[in-house]
Amino acid sequence: MIERAAKIFALLRRRRGAAPIVPEKSVAGRTLLLMITIMSFLSAVTLGGVVLVQKSAIAWSSDVGRELTIQIRPVEGEVMESNLRTAVSLAQTTPGVASARALTIEESQQLLEPWLGAGLDLTAIEIPRLVVVQLADPVDADIEGLTRNLQAIEGASLDTHAAWRQQLNTMAGTIVLSGLMVLALIGVATVLAIIFATRGAMASNREIVDVLHYIGASNRFIAGEFQGRFLSIGLQGGLLGAAATLLFFAVISTAAGNVLSSEAGAQMGVLFGRFALGIDGLIGIVAVIPVIAALTAITSRMTVRRYLSETS
Repeated sequence: MIERAAKIFALLRRRRGAAPIVPEKSVAGRTLLLMITIMSFLSAVTLGGVVLVQKSAIAWSSDVGRELTIQIRPVEGEVMESNLRTAVSLAQTTPGVASARALTIEESQQLLEPWLGAGLDLTAIEIPRLVVVQLADPVDADIEGLTRNLQAIEGASLDTHAAWRQQLNTMAGTIVLSGLMVLALIGVATVLAIIFATRGAMASNREIVDVLHYIGASNRFIAGEFQGRFLSIGLQGGLLGAAATLLFFAVISTAAGNVLSSEAGAQMGVLFGRFALGIDGLIGIVAVIPVIAALTAITSRMTVRRYLSETS
């Protein structure tokens, strides 16, 4: 013990921060590094998923907001094809409308297949027909004027898809809020793990701490030693977690394009796009590294100072 104290004292005189209280290759250090890596990975994956859903929701809302649908129901005494042409003409002459076209009878039947099944002969049944209207600028489009003009067509109604947009925005907001809550829980779990690891390191190296106190080291100095060591572990864990996250999204993107069937891939694409994080997603994942490192360092320092105040 005297020899270890002499070594520590010599290093203190050089103002170099002494031998590490938590050895770099100790079991506790490796376990904590693995834990922080896992927490960083989970945080970055959650953050990346939130970014993907938010970007997809913005794209959904933009696409839906640029499209209107005119539905024309069959009415006795009315000629459907004539009403379709009139509706297309009224839409095309409306300010802010880029294009308008009536769906063919085959396209209308395909829209009913998910509910009625494929292979049904619907030629003997009069079904509602649709006119798809694309807006050049949703802000400047005269939707109210188009609604008034369509009143001249018997059985015609205009759907702005506002309800769909509201549902999409609500769903996206719920997913984003859930992701943020998961991030908060991961942060709490990380803090608790660091606290237990720090207190365990303090308990296992109690004699070294006592020697440091004996030769005049302050609680602030000892806490700084732990902070520096845990900062290093946090940086390493954050880097490993971020790298694993980037690899994860690259693998998922490749799998979604090559492994999944075309139908399944299309469904995944609707929700997550092409799994392209973009610049904002990459910045968010990289930002996890300093956040985890700072969280690790600050938590360890506060834990050490509280532990020393309790035992002194």
